[in-house]
Amino acid sequence: MLEEFQVILHSSDSIAPVGILHPLAFHLETKAESVSVGGCDKMNDLHHENTGLVYEVQAENSEGCVDAKESVADVTVLTKAADDGLQISTKKEDLAFSISCWLGASESSGLQDDLKGVLRKIEAELSGHNLDWRNVLYVHLYISDMNEFAVANDTYVKFITQEKCPSGVPSRSTVELPLPHVGLGKAYIEVLVTKNEEKRVLHVQSISCWAPSCIGPYSQATFHKNVLYMAGQLGLYPPTMTLTKGGAVAELELALQNSEAVAKSFNCSISTSSVLLVVYCSESIPSSERGKIQDKLEAFLKQIRSSSTKEGKLSKVLDHLSLYVLVPDLPKRALVEVKPLLYNVDDAETITEGKSLTRMGNQSFQHEGWHDTCINRCIVNGTICALVMSVTNETAVRLCSEFLSANRKSEDIQNLISERQMDRISRFCVYLLDKILAENSFFWEEIVSLRVYYPVSLHIPLDALSLLFKNALEELAEMHRQPIFNIIPVLGAGSSTTMDDLITCELFAQRT
Repeated sequence: MLEEFQVILHSSDSIAPVGILHPLAFHLETKAESVSVGGCDKMNDLHHENTGLVYEVQAENSEGCVDAKESVADVTVLTKAADDGLQISTKKEDLAFSISCWLGASESSGLQDDLKGVLRKIEAELSGHNLDWRNVLYVHLYISDMNEFAVANDTYVKFITQEKCPSGVPSRSTVELPLPHVGLGKAYIEVLVTKNEEKRVLHVQSISCWAPSCIGPYSQATFHKNVLYMAGQLGLYPPTMTLTKGGAVAELELALQNSEAVAKSFNCSISTSSVLLVVYCSESIPSSERGKIQDKLEAFLKQIRSSSTKEGKLSKVLDHLSLYVLVPDLPKRALVEVKPLLYNVDDAETITEGKSLTRMGNQSFQHEGWHDTCINRCIVNGTICALVMSVTNETAVRLCSEFLSANRKSEDIQNLISERQMDRISRFCVYLLDKILAENSFFWEEIVSLRVYYPVSLHIPLDALSLLFKNALEELAEMHRQPIFNIIPVLGAGSSTTMDDLITCELFAQRT
C-alpha cells in the first residue's frame, strides 16, 4: 500500500501525457481473497475481508470536455469546398467501407482549419449512415507538414475521444505527404468504417518495456473479423520513448520488434500472419542505405520464423507482400515507419490459385506473359486478397510504345507522361486488378481499400488522376457499385526500396 509517492512526468504531451509513479513510502498488507469474474457487472460478487481498503477511482473533473469537442452541427460552416474531396464506398452490411476527404488548395486556410473541416465532413457522413466514431477501425492521417504534428493531434482529439469510443479509439498511422504539390490543402484523411462494432483494441498508454506507448489519441492495434490493423510503428525504445540511434536500418529493426510485441498480444506474429507490410521511408534516408532496409526486413522475419521453429511454435506462414513508400517526413523525425496488416485464424493457409470467375472486363487489353511480372498477390483461404501492382517505366513504355521511347531515361519518361498516356496506364491497372480478382473469385464490392500511389514528379493534379481511374472503373461491365479508391501523392513507391514506380496500386479485399 503506497503511503507517499511522487509523479515524475515523462512526457507533457497534451494528448497522451505519460508519467512515472515513484514510490517514496509503502507498507505491505495481506491481500483479500477474491474470485475471478468475467465482466464488470459482477463486481458485487467479489468478497473482501476488509471493505475499507477497496476504493473505486473515477475521473472527477470533466470540465472542458464538452467545449473541446466539435459538434456535428458545426458542419454547416464547412461549405461546398470539401464536397469534391469526399469519397464514400458503401458495401454489404457485413463488410467494412471507406470514407476519405480532403480540401482543395484554394480553400486551405492552414492545417488546423483544414483538419477541422475534413473531420467535420467525415463525422457528418458517419452520422448520415447512423454511425459514429465508434464504428471507425482505422484512420490514415496525411498532413502537409510534420512540424505541425502537435497541432494535428490537438485538433484530432477534439473529434475522436475515448468518451466517443468507449470500446477503444481507432488505430492510426500518420505521415507527411506533398499535398500542396498536387493541388490539395494541408490535411487528407482516410477512415475505415464498419457497421459491426465487434472489435478488440490494444491501447498502450504508460511507459513499459515491451511496446511503445501511443504518441497520440489512437490504439496500437485493432482486431476485426480476423484482421489485425496495426498502427504505424516507429523505432522507439519503449522504456524511454526515444528513437534508437544507428540510422534507418536500426530504426526498422526496432520498429519490427515493436510490431512483433503488439502482434503477440493477439496471439500471432508478423513473421507468419502478415498479409501486407507497408514501410514508409523518409526522404532523409541516403539512397545508399535504402536497399539495406529491404534486406533487414526479410532477414528479421526469417530470424523470427527460425526461432519459432526451434521452439516448436511455428504456424503456417502467409506469403506476405511488402510495399515501400517514400515520403517527406514522419513523426518524431523518424526515418522509417512500419504499418503491418495481419490475418489471424488457426487454419489459415496460403492459396496460389482460386476458382476462376468468368466476367467481362476491359477489352482494350489482351493478356501477355509480362503482365504477371507487374503484380504480387497474397490470397488466403479464399477469404483475403491482397495485391500490390507496380507500373514501372518499362511497363509504361510497353503500354505506350507509340509515344515513349525505350531509350529514354527514367526521369525523361516521367516528364513525357501526358494525361493521354496516363489514361491508358490507369485502364491497364484496372484491367489487371480485375483479372486477378476474378481468377480468385473476388468481386469489386468486397474491396476494403484500394490506394493508388503516384510520385508528384509526374506533375499531374490529383483530381485529374482521380478522374482517370474513376472512368476506368466505370468501364467494367459488372461494376454494380464503384469501389472506393484513394489517390495518394508521394515522392515514390514500389515493391522494392528503389521506390521508382510510375503508379503503385495497393488493394485489400475480404470476404466474410
